[in-house]
Parts: sequence; structure tokens; C-alpha cells
Amino acid sequence: MARETSRRARRLSPEFLKQLRSRRVAVIHPNDADGSVLLLQLQRIGCQVQAYWPPPAELPEGTDIVFCSVQPERQLDTHDWVRGCESAIVIGVIGYENPTVFDALLSLNASWVITVPVRSTGVLSALVMTIQRQDETRALTKRITRLEERLASAKLIDDAKSIIARSRDVSGDEAYRLLRERAMAKRVPIEEIARAIVNADAILSR
Repeated sequence: MARETSRRARRLSPEFLKQLRSRRVAVIHPNDADGSVLLLQLQRIGCQVQAYWPPPAELPEGTDIVFCSVQPERQLDTHDWVRGCESAIVIGVIGYENPTVFDALLSLNASWVITVPVRSTGVLSALVMTIQRQDETRALTKRITRLEERLASAKLIDDAKSIIARSRDVSGDEAYRLLRERAMAKRVPIEEIARAIVNADAILSR
């Protein structure tokens, strides 16, 4: 419980709010009362915000967050700007729920939803939650990538060990020792030597 409280405090720390104010936000929403409330609250938070209506063909490069009004009945399901902002967080603004609205939200890859009438109390919450989720997703993706790289490296080294053991008629441990000594003598990562051995074996096998 204490750990979770600490995480919440960190999310709303002055440093987090400073980072939040550096985010570039686009608001794609009609010029109505809800759009005005949304813009005013984002400005109060300190975000760098720009409003658009109708939806533009593209958004400025580096847009971090997009609040987008989802109105399928107005045939706004062709969101060309999405292709140029694949890394941006999208928060849908909806007036009701039905399959068509859900399809539009999925096509936008929306991470969060706020409903109309827009209230100022929900905007910061949407920002905090979506940014936290995005940061966690990125961290998880990096961790998965590192694990995949380690697995690939381990397989490469294991393949090289097998080749050395077969060609030198030695044990796996001795093959690894020879592989490591070669890498140390060349002052290169062991994976580089292993890759060279595997590639050479593949060429000779042909």
C-alpha cells in the first residue's frame, strides 16, 4: 500500500507536472462549450495546446497527446492525421456509447476516453493515467526487447559452442572457454566471435 502511495505521489510530483507542461497537445474538437472547457483546462495545466476543427489532414511533428472528438455521424472516421502521429497518445471525447463509436475509438487506437459534457475535473486525470500507461508500456517494450536480445545472444553462443565442440572434439565447457579466450584476445564481445563462427560454418556447410 505504501509503495502504491509513493507511485501516485511521484506521478503528480513537481517534476512530473513540469514534464506534463512540456507535452504538445492537439485538441480536435468542434468550437463549442465542451471544446472551450477542454482548451481552458489544458491551458490551466500549462500544456502547449493547439485547437483544430475540422480535423486536419496532418498534425505538427512532435505532437504528444491528441484529444479527439469522436462523432461518427458526421463521417469523421477518416482520420488522416493518425498516420503521422503513431506515437501520440489519443484520448477520445465521446457523447454516447455504441458499436460505431467503439469502432472509431479502436481505429484511433485511443488510450483513454472522456465524456461530454466535458468537466475540468476529468482532464488532468486522463492525462496522468494515459501518460503513466504509455511510460509503463514503453518500459515493458524495452524490457522485452532486451530479453529477446539476450535469448538471441545465448542461442548464437550455444550454436558457436556446438560448432567448436564438433570441430575440435572437445566438451561444451571447453568450447566455451576457447570462444571466450578468442573474444578476449580480439577485445571484442563474445557474440561477435560467435557470429563469425556460425556464419563461417554456414558457408562451409554449403
